[in-house]
Amino acid sequence: MILEFLTVGVILSAFLAVYLDDAVYSVAALSGTLILMAVLYSLNDAIFVAVFQLAIGVGTLAVLFLSGEMLSEKPEKKISLKGLAVAVGAALLLSVPSIFPSIEIAKAGLSSDVSFPKALWNLRAIDVVLQGLVIMTVAVGIAIVLHEKKGEE
Repeated sequence: MILEFLTVGVILSAFLAVYLDDAVYSVAALSGTLILMAVLYSLNDAIFVAVFQLAIGVGTLAVLFLSGEMLSEKPEKKISLKGLAVAVGAALLLSVPSIFPSIEIAKAGLSSDVSFPKALWNLRAIDVVLQGLVIMTVAVGIAIVLHEKKGEE
């Protein structure tokens, strides 16, 4: 039952990270997503993946918090509670399949003797490399913007 609640939390915080207009709130929601993902990994006995997820998440969030605070303009309008409630409702609706797993999942071509952590590392190798590339690109882009902004002053 705890896995279902964590899954709903991941989907809800990821949805809010995309929906919220203020950069700081959006990054805070993204941090919730990354932390909950690390907890999910650790509950599935993938401790090294959880630590790796947290390490990448902390670096990413530090860069995004600093750049979001320095570079983004504060939104003029306030977030309406009705709009936020609709967004949360939509995220909860998207997470319904994780709450009620009555849909039978087709078996992959993996044998049953493969553990979750081993399958995770073998199947997500390209994903981890691409995630690192995206983080590096964001950091370089923010450094360029900050350098240009410093040159204007």
